[in-house]
Amino acid sequence: MALFSRIRSSTTAASFRLRHFSILSPDSSTPLTSHQKSRAALSLLKSEQNPDRILEICRAASLTPIYHLDRIAFSVAISKLSEGNHFHFIDTFLHELRSRPDLQNERFASHSLILYGQAKMLNHSLKAFDDFYNDGLCRSAKSLNALLVAAIVAKDYKEVKRIFVEFPKRYGIEPDLETYNTAIKALCESGSSSSVYSILVDMKSKGVKPNATTFGTLLAGFYKEEKYEDVGKVLNLMKEHGIPVGVSTYNIRIQCLCMLKKSNEAKALLDGMLSKGIKPNSVTYNHLIHGFCKEGNLEEAKRLFKSMVNRGLEPDSQCYFTLVYSLCKGGDFEAALSICKESMEKKWIPNFSTMKSLVNGLASISKVEEAKELIHKVKEKFSKNADMWDEIGKGLPQ
Repeated sequence: MALFSRIRSSTTAASFRLRHFSILSPDSSTPLTSHQKSRAALSLLKSEQNPDRILEICRAASLTPIYHLDRIAFSVAISKLSEGNHFHFIDTFLHELRSRPDLQNERFASHSLILYGQAKMLNHSLKAFDDFYNDGLCRSAKSLNALLVAAIVAKDYKEVKRIFVEFPKRYGIEPDLETYNTAIKALCESGSSSSVYSILVDMKSKGVKPNATTFGTLLAGFYKEEKYEDVGKVLNLMKEHGIPVGVSTYNIRIQCLCMLKKSNEAKALLDGMLSKGIKPNSVTYNHLIHGFCKEGNLEEAKRLFKSMVNRGLEPDSQCYFTLVYSLCKGGDFEAALSICKESMEKKWIPNFSTMKSLVNGLASISKVEEAKELIHKVKEKFSKNADMWDEIGKGLPQ
């Protein structure tokens, strides 16, 4: 079954084989595997602007939402087309895909609803849902949930509410936990977190038990609106439902407080975790380091980074990049260089503007040799920017 699902539509491949083959591999006469097609398509789509050619690339790769790489390629193609206001091309392409034998299933139907939403073509999502329902494809909560996601992606929260209230009865689809969680997400994103209490009551009457995702979304929503009393209520509800308040819940709370520039309060939560024997993870520290950097408290950010490493936890690339950028901005170029070197050892290179700031900063504190060495290492990694780095190097004290 797994092998069969990996076979792309032979009909589509045959239709476009001759004129599409060179699109994905112009310098090769060897047929590409499905995975190679997907990678080639994604690479081409990232730099393509012509709507006709975007569709040609997608057709050549015979993309399918079954695979993660293909879903990314679909998303990039839709983004490119919508950015250029080529909405007719989007509708034509998604309609065309319906005729592919390997895509006549609920998985593709659900994915296409979301792609319409991504393009802010929600009316097309609604029409497609009705078409798919009549074709026997959209008959479960999975499709209903996809339609709700489409409305969220389109930022049409009023329509999310209408779909949630009307569609289960109209189409005879029983909402599941994901349906409720998606509706709660919409309410929280739209600044209407207090309305979720009625949804919780409805869930209870239908025998649908909330889970950690339900309450995590609620916590984020109430923090966003700075309704701290409701945060306490949610934590009590978690206890009532037997859902443990573990590291994931703490991470949500810490991230929210850091986003509100209340990193000291977030740090107090970390201390509370440790006192209760709950081990923080890399995500915990990454949130805190981002928060303190954003607030300009670089000494605390450096302490947390050191504590994180001492605990054997791995900072992610964005953590390194944020620290290097913030330390440069704060004038602590020696610390920035040390952390940048660690990052580069992991093959994570900060962006050009950050690296330029670091190079110039090192030169300003008479660390010219270190600046030149950094330029040399970056040029080895990114040869296409060599001319730009040569110009920066010429401007350094000799």
